[in-house]
Amino acid sequence: MSPEIEGWTLVIGPWCDPCSSDRSDEVLRLCVNLSSRYGAAQAYYFGTQNDGSAWLLAEHGAVVRRYCETGEVDDGLLTLGEPLAQEQAERERLGLPPAWDENARNDDAEEEWKWRAFDMAPEIASALGISPLALTAAMRVRGVGVLAETPVLVH
Repeated sequence: MSPEIEGWTLVIGPWCDPCSSDRSDEVLRLCVNLSSRYGAAQAYYFGTQNDGSAWLLAEHGAVVRRYCETGEVDDGLLTLGEPLAQEQAERERLGLPPAWDENARNDDAEEEWKWRAFDMAPEIASALGISPLALTAAMRVRGVGVLAETPVLVH
C-alpha cells in the first residue's frame, strides 16, 4: 500500500484485480465498502503484455462502472453500469456509437473498440484518480507506504 499520493492510497497487486474469475465479487464488495467510507474507490487491471484492461469505480457506496476487456469469453458478464465519459469519447473517436449492447461483443464493428479498450485502464485511472504508471516526484505525498498481507494466497 502506498502512502497517500495526491489524495489517493494505492493498493497494488493481483489481489485487487476487478476481473479476476476468483476475486471479482470480493473486489467489487471491497470497493463499494471503501467508497461508502471514503467517497470513492477504484480498482484496475492492466496487462502490460497485451492481456487487457479492466476498471471498477464505486462512489458513495454504489458501483458506477465495471468493465473488463481481457479477451476472455466472460468479460461481458462482468460489465456493470453505464459507459464512462472516457469510454464514450473514445468510441465516438473510433466512429462507433457512444453506448453499445454487450450482446454485440462479437460483432465485427466492435473489434476495433475491443483492441483499444485493452490499453485504456491507465488512461482512465489518470483521468479519474491516479495511475501508478504516471507517478512523478512532483506529486503530493503524505504518510508512509506499508507492506500488507492479503487474506488469501494468489497464485
